[in-house]
Amino acid sequence: MKILVVVGHPDPSSFNHALAKVVCDECKTLGHEVTFTDLYAQGFDPCLTAGELPRETTLDQTTQNHCNDLVEADGIVIVHPNWWGSPPAAVKGWIDRIFRPDIAYRFDEGDSGEGVPVGLLKATKALVLNTANTSEKRETEIFNDPLELIWKRCVFDLCGVSDVTRKTFSIVVTSTPQIRAGWLEEARQLVRASF
Repeated sequence: MKILVVVGHPDPSSFNHALAKVVCDECKTLGHEVTFTDLYAQGFDPCLTAGELPRETTLDQTTQNHCNDLVEADGIVIVHPNWWGSPPAAVKGWIDRIFRPDIAYRFDEGDSGEGVPVGLLKATKALVLNTANTSEKRETEIFNDPLELIWKRCVFDLCGVSDVTRKTFSIVVTSTPQIRAGWLEEARQLVRASF
């Protein structure tokens, strides 16, 4: 399988990057081809421009490469922190710019864009790994777990990927090295179960 792994955290020494490394290593151990994208290290511009809005536009080579990686992926792994109940700007901008019409989804002919989109991604499975400094109970009871809705319903389901697993590792700020080691092993097992 071709697995696209995207990490969105500005600090290369973060636990997010440790998770992404374990994911990449485990995918390779399983014999998969991995495309690794570190949005911050690449200096990915999250701002969708007016020039990118038309479907027929010619994209710059970097953006086109990101689109190609998404289209070619058999599986997708996203790793990012929960910041204010959403992905960091780099990840949100990656969604805005790369999950394009006619790349990730389309509307049926004659549909003015108000109907239900048809997913175009060939990926059959997505794995989203989040970190947080909010307890799972509070995230669910107080905030209704917005990342669950964003990834499962708003992004992947719309684009044709119905098999989505999301796991949050929290609370990172108070975690010990032993706890983080256990989380890394859990991430490894999630990769094995997913791909």
